[in-house]
Amino acid sequence: MIDAERPLNARSVVLSTLLGTEPPRMSARRLVAVGRLFGIGEGTVRTALTRMVQRGELTVVGDAHYQLSGDLVARQQRQGESRVGTSELWNGRWRLAVVTAETRSSSDRAMFRRAMERLRFANQREGVWLRPDNLPADRMPAARSEASAQCAWFVANPDGDDAQLAASLWDLDDWSRRGHELRRALDPIRRRLDEGDATALAPGFVLSAAVLRHLQADPLLPFELLDRAWPGDPLRRDYEVYDDAYRRVLWEWLHHDGEGSSG
Repeated sequence: MIDAERPLNARSVVLSTLLGTEPPRMSARRLVAVGRLFGIGEGTVRTALTRMVQRGELTVVGDAHYQLSGDLVARQQRQGESRVGTSELWNGRWRLAVVTAETRSSSDRAMFRRAMERLRFANQREGVWLRPDNLPADRMPAARSEASAQCAWFVANPDGDDAQLAASLWDLDDWSRRGHELRRALDPIRRRLDEGDATALAPGFVLSAAVLRHLQADPLLPFELLDRAWPGDPLRRDYEVYDDAYRRVLWEWLHHDGEGSSG
């Protein structure tokens, strides 16, 4: 079930709300109202806001407004990039990264893995990462810089079938299955939102988070290596329509019912 994937606490509600807001800034009053959609009390939300500021996840700006800060700003940028899914025409070549650092701490290894996953590379074996060379070279410069401190980069032309290699590196069947499931889940909630049904906001919020997580796990492979029914681009198109409807109903609720009852 989509709706029951992860229980939402005050921090996750605040975080998901701001990650989906451009710019990522909102008043405490409105964040409290969003929390109320999930039965989270005002005091709990305000406590979460204070703790998130203390951890450097949020900063206070203006008159009791909160905005994302630190690594969460980069996270929102990655989320936005995943929604677009930009790639380039593929010339058949692969990019290969081989770890060259002789000694690495556990934190170095973890940082490298995060950077390579953000660059949509797959780990074939210890110290060897690769992917088709179809993504812009200048994407995610911070992640590329972090990875480059520990590896050397190569262009490769693997022997054998490219599609089989890709299927051995990523669980494409699972991603596709989940993508189709999410597309089916979007439609009934979008129709409720189109009718102005504010009771769709809470389940729709959870569904939005699920879609965005899934898009960030898309390996963004060339279409030549994917099944014709691959749901990546259709899911993105469906989500853009859905998100427009969701934002419209949410802001109407915040301006009328949500804020009006917060005291």
